[in-house]
Amino acid sequence: SVIDGDVWDFYLGKGEPKAALPVATVLTISAAGSESSTGSVITNDEGLLKRAVNSELIYPRFSILNPELAFTLPSFQVACGASDIMAHLMERYFTNVDHVEFTDRLLEATMKTIARMAPRVLENPRDYDSWSEFMWAGTIAHNNLLNTGRIGDWASHDIEHEISGIYDVAHGAGLAVVFPAWMKYTLHHDVNRFAQWAARVWNVDTDYWNAEATAREGIRRLEAFYHSLGLGTKLSDLGVGTDRLDEMADKGTNGNTRTLGNFVKLDRTAVRKILDLAV
Repeated sequence: SVIDGDVWDFYLGKGEPKAALPVATVLTISAAGSESSTGSVITNDEGLLKRAVNSELIYPRFSILNPELAFTLPSFQVACGASDIMAHLMERYFTNVDHVEFTDRLLEATMKTIARMAPRVLENPRDYDSWSEFMWAGTIAHNNLLNTGRIGDWASHDIEHEISGIYDVAHGAGLAVVFPAWMKYTLHHDVNRFAQWAARVWNVDTDYWNAEATAREGIRRLEAFYHSLGLGTKLSDLGVGTDRLDEMADKGTNGNTRTLGNFVKLDRTAVRKILDLAV
């Protein structure tokens, strides 16, 4: 070890790492983006808390991306990976920063690539070329290149961490539930951005008289995409009931002492409403 004390303190925000052992990765599943990111997430069984830390110190010295290593992945894990990658892109896409047309287009192209390649690799798990596209898109989605000049949201990730922290569900499966609910709750904050996303990523015909209708059709098509991968979009699909929703909202906002997200700041009440939309 290169530190003294409890590493969990970093995940609680009580300090920042000052040193770390060198990291290298061999990618066996495209999802988290750890092969080219500064992030780390762990769950503490004491309190069922799932928390993240980011540090340049843990950015990999090198990573090996070999599509052949993904050939034997179970279809459920492939689907969860696609959901996680899409979430990394959408967290960055929904921003309040103006004049980000270039990175808008890069994010949209990467989302469209995942939407196109995920069904292909599910249909033919040994499709090297499609896996190459999928794997590279997953890496680019979370190495912060596409976040240049932007302020991402990340509330959906934080909310999902409370679900998987308590119920130990796959992260991508949880995101497929949370993200559509978050979208429905925040839609009116910037309905034109949602309509743009719907038109450019999901090929929704733009209703210039009714941006909300365009946006909602985009959300419907996102849910249909998840369903086509075999993922559910409701908490009940995860086996999650309603008895611990208050607990999740409370933990996520640290007893309502912090807000989640940047696109729309979410307090405990808002988080609970999003969870209700996911029921």
